[in-house]
Amino acid sequence: MRRILVLLVFVPMMAWGQSPFDGTWKVDLGKSKLPQKPDVYVVQNGMYECKSCVPPVNIKADGNYQPISGDPYRDALMVKVVDDKHVELASQKNGKDVSKATRTVADDGNTMTVAWTYYGNPTGGPVSGTDTMKRVGKGPAGSNMTSGSWHDEKSDVATGDALVFSFKTSAGQTINYSTPTGQSYEAKIDGKEAPYRGDPGTTSVSLKRIGNSLVETDYRNGKVISVALMSVSADGKTLTIDVDDKLNGTKATYTAEKQ
Repeated sequence: MRRILVLLVFVPMMAWGQSPFDGTWKVDLGKSKLPQKPDVYVVQNGMYECKSCVPPVNIKADGNYQPISGDPYRDALMVKVVDDKHVELASQKNGKDVSKATRTVADDGNTMTVAWTYYGNPTGGPVSGTDTMKRVGKGPAGSNMTSGSWHDEKSDVATGDALVFSFKTSAGQTINYSTPTGQSYEAKIDGKEAPYRGDPGTTSVSLKRIGNSLVETDYRNGKVISVALMSVSADGKTLTIDVDDKLNGTKATYTAEKQ
């Protein structure tokens, strides 16, 4: 799972003494508020279309890898129609496996379960999980049952390390961020961009302080893709992360607990 980020008016940085962010945190998805914007898919007439993807995808659904462009995480996508309620997907980059997923629609047609595995992290091995989605819009007449608009109601990540991250502050002005799956940065709390490592879709990051909260902005080749406000509770045990995903046009709130 990728990190989390949100947009506010920035204020000048003042150095922390003991940073409330320092330590290891783990996201509790059960206490988090997932994005409300639905995903939109169409599987029909031998074609697969993802209208909500950035960039959009429109390829043959024939079980063979098809080239796609503009996605930093993958350059080929395979879609296989198993039957009217089951579709399998897989992606690659430079000939190496990146992800696989199976979408299964319930008999009533209103719930879709997505079992997925992601292989693209630098360290820590594959990450797997299951998303439960609720139908909020029907697909075109005669299309596969996986077609339509779907809202992510619940997300379960079976690989615990994918939900863990750590902060360490140096000299009150530089924050080191790291994860067991290989993402990291070292950035000063001065609003200037610093390299982001381990995520092909994020090239740099900047940090600023607002009160006792931290604002993180993520960039892809100089363009803002996500902004987050991170706030620690008074007892220091809970971290709330309000995310404004500029790339996908969604907002979410994630809750992490001090480990």
